[in-house]
Amino acid sequence: MLDDDKADHEDAGELAASPVKVRKILHVDMDAFYASVEQRDNPELRGKPVAVGGSAARGVVAAASYEARAFGVRSALPSVTAKRRCPDLIFVKPRFDVYRAVSAQIREIFAEHTDLIEPLSLDEAYLDVTENKHEIALATDIATRIRARIKQVTGLNASAGFSYCKFLAKMASDLNKPNGQAVITPKSGPEFVANLPVKKFHGVGPATAAKMQRLGIVTGADLRAKPLEFLQAHFGKSGGWYYRISRGIDERPVQPNRQRKSVGAEDTFVTDIFELEPAKAELTLLAEKVWRHCQAKQITGRTVTLKVKFADFQQVTRSRTLSRPIGHPDELLDAARDLLAGIFPATKGIRLLGVTLSSLKEENDGATRGQLALF
Repeated sequence: MLDDDKADHEDAGELAASPVKVRKILHVDMDAFYASVEQRDNPELRGKPVAVGGSAARGVVAAASYEARAFGVRSALPSVTAKRRCPDLIFVKPRFDVYRAVSAQIREIFAEHTDLIEPLSLDEAYLDVTENKHEIALATDIATRIRARIKQVTGLNASAGFSYCKFLAKMASDLNKPNGQAVITPKSGPEFVANLPVKKFHGVGPATAAKMQRLGIVTGADLRAKPLEFLQAHFGKSGGWYYRISRGIDERPVQPNRQRKSVGAEDTFVTDIFELEPAKAELTLLAEKVWRHCQAKQITGRTVTLKVKFADFQQVTRSRTLSRPIGHPDELLDAARDLLAGIFPATKGIRLLGVTLSSLKEENDGATRGQLALF
């Protein structure tokens, strides 16, 4: 049995005793998932700084153990930079088939407690445990039980956050990492948000945080002080979202059948690409990979997006939305190549290309079914 913080029980009791029906939302996040699986399966890696990813000059870190994170190694960091920060860093090639199998085990554990599960990735999910299968009153107890069961079945540690909405449950799961949990109640939610730097808000990236800082918005309290009209003027549709979460308001339900929004593939090259033809060749491989995934899932889409990262790490994207869902891989490739042609002549080398298909439709969705059936 995992030790639970007494304050968490008190907070959870306060939430459970609320006279108004409050949703009990749990966010469970595996700790350094890929790296922890590798350390579990290879005892020689335990206690050592590990990075899952490619060690080549153009490699990128996909995940890092907590021993590596102590040196500033993080996911998406170039492998060369990671190795410079941590000379003893051990690189391990990813094994996604293993990660998917472990993720399936974790999903089964979630399903022992509730059917309202919204996976976000292989290593994290939202759970609505307002009405759970074991009729456990305190979500804190459910979180403790789930984390203990994950440890028993997989040998891995998980952290959890519990609150009345998804945004705060996500924020709570980060408070006592690794291998911990925390609660944010309706009473403490607004104050928690007010004291939190906006750069730590889930969903606020570095560019948005920098823009907010230029506007004098550093904390949640600063964000709350801005009128809705001001936020919408500067952040568009996201302005309304920032207005609500600055007040601790998030009415999004846990969606068990949430549809995937996009399918994409990208690759970082060993040497920079300067010419159009070799770029087209790489793009062909990426488009084929995307289409294979679409065929396996019986989906297609209308919007093709090209991602280009240059040698100096400047990144640009170009998109095109077609009038109907794509019905053949050549259509996807043609759209991607047209977008690529607009990038050339390139004044600097290209280190990464990516292709994404969005505005997705299922194959059995009317006209889409007919189009795919032709091929």
